[in-house]
Amino acid sequence: MPWTLTLDSPTEARLTARPHNALNPRGFAMTIGMTAATLALPLIAVLGSPVLWGLLPFAGVALWGLWLGLDRNWRDRQILEEMTLSRRGIALVRHNPRSPKQEWQADPHWVTLRLVPRGGPVENYLVLGGGGREVELGSYLTPDERAELHDALAALLIRLKSYQQP
Repeated sequence: MPWTLTLDSPTEARLTARPHNALNPRGFAMTIGMTAATLALPLIAVLGSPVLWGLLPFAGVALWGLWLGLDRNWRDRQILEEMTLSRRGIALVRHNPRSPKQEWQADPHWVTLRLVPRGGPVENYLVLGGGGREVELGSYLTPDERAELHDALAALLIRLKSYQQP
């Protein structure tokens, strides 16, 4: 699961969410290596001829483009959303890969959690409202994961709002 909800106490919890990264560093190296080997196979036939020098730059540009694309994708997936939930307040911090972090705070009593099944920018659009604005949560999650996160957060918010001190 790309998100974890940790209960620190009956009145406090933490949510950490990040996108899936299907290609780990080892897989990245293997992909680049296998592509380089695949590109080298046809070049073996022209070893020792001037044609090699005509084909070599194109193979190098193709390999460089793959490297650049995979690296950019890896860096773009370094999103982290951290939410702290307590009876005192709810704070959401989104760490973006190439822009400053975004912060949102609200009183849990006034927070609304909505799951828009259709009609939003994506299927199962998850929105937190409160503190005078609305924020999207888990934009990189699949629709099913957003629905599961909605159910878990809804139950937690109800528990936080209705908790009575013993």
